[in-house]
Amino acid sequence: MAKIIGGIGTSHVPTIGLAYDRKRQQDPAWAPLFEGYKPVAQWLEEKKPDLLLFFYNDHANSFFFDCYPTFAIGVSPEFDMADEGAGRRPLPGIPGHAKLAAHVTDCLVNDEFDMAVFQDRALDHGCNSPLGLMWPHESGWPGAILPIAINVLQYPLPTAMRCYKLGKAVRRAVESFPQDLRVVVVGTGGLSHQIHGERTGFNDTEWDDEFLRMFVEQPERLAAMTHAELVKRGGAESVEVIMWMALRGALTEEITCVHQNQYLATTTNMAVAVYEQVEASGPPPASPKPVSNEQLAGIEDIDGTYAFDVAHSVKALRLNRFFWRHREPDFRERVTRDIEAAFEELGLSDEERALVRRQDWLGLVQYGVSFFVLEKFARVQKMSNLQVYARMRGETLDEFLATRRVPESA
Repeated sequence: MAKIIGGIGTSHVPTIGLAYDRKRQQDPAWAPLFEGYKPVAQWLEEKKPDLLLFFYNDHANSFFFDCYPTFAIGVSPEFDMADEGAGRRPLPGIPGHAKLAAHVTDCLVNDEFDMAVFQDRALDHGCNSPLGLMWPHESGWPGAILPIAINVLQYPLPTAMRCYKLGKAVRRAVESFPQDLRVVVVGTGGLSHQIHGERTGFNDTEWDDEFLRMFVEQPERLAAMTHAELVKRGGAESVEVIMWMALRGALTEEITCVHQNQYLATTTNMAVAVYEQVEASGPPPASPKPVSNEQLAGIEDIDGTYAFDVAHSVKALRLNRFFWRHREPDFRERVTRDIEAAFEELGLSDEERALVRRQDWLGLVQYGVSFFVLEKFARVQKMSNLQVYARMRGETLDEFLATRRVPESA
């Protein structure tokens, strides 16, 4: 079974990554920060996790305010690093863990957390700024990442208590995954800072000290604080410490801090802390039973029915995107002119191309294509939905219409 073996709280200030990329580790102005991350890297080397589960926020790089999710989980098999306006950071892409991500998604939704799911969206400094300092990556990352994005930019934000409860639900999900995985949970953001308005430059290191103490000893008091209270104590952008509360919820009730460092260089009191868990006394609790999506139990016994789930979405992402892009007039014209070039552009596999060439409507659905993108391709092929329905049933159009109350094609 998968197991959470500890946690890390860390700031994600973009200048951390910038200073790292410019090799300023020995610069007197930056050395205290980088020295604070060395014990973190050593701890990770000793613990050897298979995966880092990151609670982070995207800073309007992969998500924008036209559709900005409260909670979103990344399910891709690999994640790239975002270009935030000054060029992509020189870090390699990092593997994801699609199977664990799909399992966690199923569990969280069944635990009443309505997660958005994302693929092919790059990770910005909310993840990659501390990541490079903590994990050696010169010859490739030593493990995978599972990113969970939390909205801390656009009010209404999730409450600190909601994030705390999300962390608890994530723990239940991870520890019901049947594969043996060692997981470290990372919560990012903070500490005190404000970077807009007349209060720009505000810090309160005494509050930061109190926050870190309460994080260990009184997490539910922290979780009960309102956003306004967090802003008053730590500055407007310090409200992102609600992501630390998700980390806290994912750990055992009692924890110990084995390393902690703070450094106020410019506008943010940058902090990093490592937490180990204290298991409750008495007999160990029974391992949670592996679960998948309880809402789909038995659906495999319903003939001719194929649930479009996260696993299918990951498998068939490029193929679904091929059909989805038929919303675009220019793409439709290019497909009509040279469909093989469109296959190449989207990187479709030989199997996927063969399914499209044959217009194997049932085979496409069985492979993992959502009907609601497939119908866009059907329109370009001058086929009605009724014709596609008939093909999937192995009938002619007339045979299918004879089973309907309106026996003619509209």
